[in-house]
Amino acid sequence: MSPANARSHAVLSVATKRRDAVNTVNAHPAEPVMPSDPTEYFGCNVFDDKAMRRYLPKNVYKSLRKTIDLGRRLDPAIADVVANAMKTWAMERGADHYTHVFYPLTGLTAEKHDSFLDPDGKGGAIAQFGGNALVQGEADGSSFPSGGLRSTFEARGYTAWDVTSPAYLMESPAGMVLCIPTVFLSWTGIALDKKTPILRSNQALNQQATRVLRLFGVDPTMPISSNGGLEQEYFLIDGTFVSARPDLLIAGRALFGAHPPKGQEFDDQYYGVIPSRVLGFMADVQRQLYRLGVPVKTRHNEVAPSQYEIAPSYESGNLACDHNQLIMTVLRKTARRHGMSCLLHEKPFDCINGSGKHLNYSIGSPEVGNLFAPGDNPHENAQFLVFLCSVIRALHRHAGFLRASVSSASNDRRLGGHEAPPAIMSLFLGDQLTDVLEQFRAGHVTGSAGKRMMNVGVDTLPPLPADPGDRNRTSPFAFVGNRFEFRAVGSGMSAADSLVVLNTMLAESLDYAADFLENIMQGDDSRLGEAVQKFIENVMEENSAVIFNGNGYSEIWQKEAERRGLPNHPATPDAVTVFSSPEVVELCAKYHVFSRQELKAREDIELEQYLKTLRTEASLAIRMARTQIYPAAVRYRQELAASASSCASLGIPASLDTLKELAEVIGRFEVSLRSLEEKTAALVWAPAEEDLLDSARECLNVIIPAMEELRGWADKLETLVADDLWPLPSYQEMLFMK
Repeated sequence: MSPANARSHAVLSVATKRRDAVNTVNAHPAEPVMPSDPTEYFGCNVFDDKAMRRYLPKNVYKSLRKTIDLGRRLDPAIADVVANAMKTWAMERGADHYTHVFYPLTGLTAEKHDSFLDPDGKGGAIAQFGGNALVQGEADGSSFPSGGLRSTFEARGYTAWDVTSPAYLMESPAGMVLCIPTVFLSWTGIALDKKTPILRSNQALNQQATRVLRLFGVDPTMPISSNGGLEQEYFLIDGTFVSARPDLLIAGRALFGAHPPKGQEFDDQYYGVIPSRVLGFMADVQRQLYRLGVPVKTRHNEVAPSQYEIAPSYESGNLACDHNQLIMTVLRKTARRHGMSCLLHEKPFDCINGSGKHLNYSIGSPEVGNLFAPGDNPHENAQFLVFLCSVIRALHRHAGFLRASVSSASNDRRLGGHEAPPAIMSLFLGDQLTDVLEQFRAGHVTGSAGKRMMNVGVDTLPPLPADPGDRNRTSPFAFVGNRFEFRAVGSGMSAADSLVVLNTMLAESLDYAADFLENIMQGDDSRLGEAVQKFIENVMEENSAVIFNGNGYSEIWQKEAERRGLPNHPATPDAVTVFSSPEVVELCAKYHVFSRQELKAREDIELEQYLKTLRTEASLAIRMARTQIYPAAVRYRQELAASASSCASLGIPASLDTLKELAEVIGRFEVSLRSLEEKTAALVWAPAEEDLLDSARECLNVIIPAMEELRGWADKLETLVADDLWPLPSYQEMLFMK
């Protein structure tokens, strides 16, 4: 093949690949949305209370409910009966395997399927599932990250049934599997998962919240636990585009890509009309989640093009985390079936919004209600004010720990801009509650602002009530009426880490509150009001620096936060060192949430994941630059040079400006590429444990800037090279073609 023919063939292959991708998107029909009544099938694949009542003897059902509702220890004597009932229920619906589902320190979902069938010794098989198999399983723990909690050759790990999270059936074209939520522990009982710390922290929270409630004459019989509502943001991109982008396919984000002429600056995406194809996908997801008992409530367009959100109703924190793992699983699987790809990376595309997972947090129980509900007159609600001030104190004292819980290479790219909160942990209270607490600090409480009525100016509309305070979208931790919204959790993360930190730091603060109030009251209930007044004054005097109701993006706030002494960890390598700090080790040991060993392991795992993520991204960037971007740029340079030479031979004037600019950018691109290759080769990517932090910091300070420099020149090339030569689907195509 001649050079000219080879060049034509290369051009044709690139042009054909991108054209085929575009044609596939344009030809993809919207999935039909079939009408159905969700009340008829909601929770049909869950071994819930209705199923337990039907399949369990009354005495066994009552015993199991005491464990679920009251936190009583599970009676081993009922395990066989429950297991047999669960097996019968599952097999009646077509299941022939079961699995203990757990959440290792990768943050992903893990499962190992086992068959119900055992040989009967006569050439046949019988279905068996006993109490031992239900309550405890054994998993090979050698290939999960442990941060040094066990040696590689020490492979034994155990799963243990979490009775508070119901078993369910996961459907797929291959059949049904009974899924049993479990914790995951090492042979020595060390937590190797995300769920165990949730259960531990809930116990600590219950003990300290109950102490405070008793001072107010409330003696709950049901445990006080955390509640959560997780708003899941995600991008939905056609699968053909993703398969043509190695960076999206492997790293989950676009390592290269020139900004499109239009992004989100017109503010026309948020709450816009949902495209038909996307709506078909959403309806499919919702039907599956309803069958799994996930109370999905909201779906809508998000701010960025091709970005969406799904959010369930409020539920217990432990179950909310389990359900969020299910949501992420169903989103990914369903997207593939609809010819699309669901991107859960925190920042898949530069220059537009990233994706988060807002954790709406409160504490309470069905018996006592929501302990963060202020009522109509919050200045008179002493119990609420004590719990509120406990949160303020907790965040001020443990802001670094909470920041560390949302650390990752991907979330670092998101925090601090495009509607993501900054890395500085502050608390937005709103005007009403800030004013009430300042009145207490001054020692003279006169009242609190109530809801006002808006007169819209339209005769057909009645006056509309408005909340006494607005929301602040730049605050990482904001009070939003009857709960706190923690907005720093990344979209692809498990929310369990943040939930554990919130529970633990609040338990410590409630412990302090109970001691403070008891020391003043000295057993005299009539002094409760005096004790509450002094407690609020104390908290506001020592911890109000964390309260900020202004613009969290402003440079003024950065300086003000530093003046107030608030920690600022913009990047993961420094943020995660908080895990092994003396104050965090002492906090977690006191409330039996993490041992020193478990905390150090989590720090090391986060640093290892950080290094592995950036090694993957740097290697991908180098390969794509070498094998896709550089060849396209050189081919176009050859075309321009040939065209200029041809014009000159014919005596036709030809401008060489574009050719010169292109040649200069290619030269700078080559220099940046070689620099990244050299720096990547020089970095120790698998350091010894004691060198993890140094390698991570070098990665932050050397590799990331080198990748950004290379990207800058690559994105410049995209704006210069002929479109039919450019090998990668563009932002314009990926974000706006649905």
